Amino acid sequence: MAEPNRLIKLGILTIGINVALMLIKIGVGVWGNSYALIADGIESASDIISSLVTWAGFHLSLRPPDENHPYGHGKIESLAGVFSGLSLLAAAVFIAYQAILEIHTPHHAPAWFTLPVLLAVVAVKWLLSRRVLAAGNDLESNALKGDAWHHLSDAITSAAVAIGITVALIGGKGYEMADDWAALIACLVIAVNGGNIVKHSLHDVLDGNVSKEIYNAVRSGAESIIGVQATEKCRIRRSGIGLFIDLHVMVDPLMTVEDSHRIGHEVKAFLMKQNTRILDVIIHIEPTQDSAVASAVKPS
Repeated sequence: MAEPNRLIKLGILTIGINVALMLIKIGVGVWGNSYALIADGIESASDIISSLVTWAGFHLSLRPPDENHPYGHGKIESLAGVFSGLSLLAAAVFIAYQAILEIHTPHHAPAWFTLPVLLAVVAVKWLLSRRVLAAGNDLESNALKGDAWHHLSDAITSAAVAIGITVALIGGKGYEMADDWAALIACLVIAVNGGNIVKHSLHDVLDGNVSKEIYNAVRSGAESIIGVQATEKCRIRRSGIGLFIDLHVMVDPLMTVEDSHRIGHEVKAFLMKQNTRILDVIIHIEPTQDSAVASAVKPS
């Protein structure tokens, strides 16, 4: 799991790069007569706000439980993910609207020097998206994945605009609006991924199922403890990057309460050591039908 200090540095780096690129794109866009580049810069401004909310929400979600929030603050991370996805959708709508306006407004072709600027932006944003996505995958954080997609969508938009400017420069008269059409097409990619981020974040807010890999790891881990005959019901819900588990463990019905209680603690301790994302495990002890069946459920 990524260290908190590294995540804080990554968040500061993300916001700093967004500010620098916003100023560069808007400045070069005005100077080089490319409204698509100006719109791209304005979209970077929205990225700054989105990144601030996303990273602030992520760090708030790591706060420990307190008297008013016994299950912690993990849901803030999911809500930050919803915001991140919605802001992606809003950015796609804004860029599409501005691109359509420019398509219907006669204007000069962009200056040639806007092209190398865009290519540099694409490279920087792509590299940044990879770093943030790696942190998001490491922590299984939809909020950070959404922020990574903000950077990648910026790279996609810039790449599309770069292609459009190339067409406009090569095609000459009659191709002045190629970069606007390219920006319009890129909006579709941004909107689709924004919708996916919202969908996955809402899934976590509503305590939806986690992956089968996590379920299988929990049940097989519990069943590896001596005295556990099998596992029955298993409910797992996410709270930010953490997991809360309710698990029914089946034991020999002739076992004493003291022994079954000990086994429950062993299962809990093993699972929490096996996966550091597990914040708590509630074990329900259930008897198998009879001792003969219990002995046949799981080989000794």
